[in-house]
Amino acid sequence: MLIEIDFNSPQAIYIQLRNQIVMGIAQEELRDGDSLPSVRSLANTLGVNMHTVNKAYAMLRSEGYLILDRRRGAVIQVEVENKDHEIEKINHNMRMVVAQAICKGISRAEMHAVIDEMYDHFL
Repeated sequence: MLIEIDFNSPQAIYIQLRNQIVMGIAQEELRDGDSLPSVRSLANTLGVNMHTVNKAYAMLRSEGYLILDRRRGAVIQVEVENKDHEIEKINHNMRMVVAQAICKGISRAEMHAVIDEMYDHFL
């Protein structure tokens, strides 16, 4: 998986890194059991501070996308302990997207088409 950081983006680098890893999991470029590069290695490759990579890994761990193993380092392991809770979090995050769509005159059918297209892209 190729990770590209946009140093001119207003989005924080650790968020860009986190998002690309989540996208890699969704697109099955990364699978359960795959090891990610060490913090030091990835920081050197990307040309960023080790704390930035560590923050992204910590966020991914707290969100249930990876575990930290002493022998293997950061390992992809997607955990879904409570699907209803996950749906609630997604609902919370989508509220603003739907509000923006309504404000811009995007119909329910158009939003459904966008979501269907996204699912098709990942699956």
